[in-house]
Amino acid sequence: MLAIIRPDGWNGPLLVHVGGAMALVGALVVVLALAAHGWRRGDDAAALARPTFRVLALGVLPAYVLMRAGAEWIASEEAVGDEAWVGIGYGVSEAGLLLILVATGLAWRTSRRAAGSPGRAVAVIAGVLLVAYLVAIWAMTAKPA
Repeated sequence: MLAIIRPDGWNGPLLVHVGGAMALVGALVVVLALAAHGWRRGDDAAALARPTFRVLALGVLPAYVLMRAGAEWIASEEAVGDEAWVGIGYGVSEAGLLLILVATGLAWRTSRRAAGSPGRAVAVIAGVLLVAYLVAIWAMTAKPA
């Protein structure tokens, strides 16, 4: 119903925000799969450290920037107030950036050392981020009071 009364000028910012969020969640699923596989199979851990880092650096971080830029753009166009769903989105986004940077640093360090696995830490961080972003997606769609 809201899409019917939404001005056409909001479609671009909303597309950037939703597209970035979809890419972010998809890239995090890939990171979780790579890190969990490296964690589970110790012999492949060194081989999976570099792709884990690359997906974080070239997939998750740019998707985060798109998602956040789209969020700021649509917030300035829409002039959202102090709704709970906006607070949930901002809180998850800001905490998520910190966790993304930590996971990227861990994966980079492991890919340089070529020993050990970022599997446990990166898999746990990616899992926590996925749950948090799914809560944010629920908040954006359900718009709780």
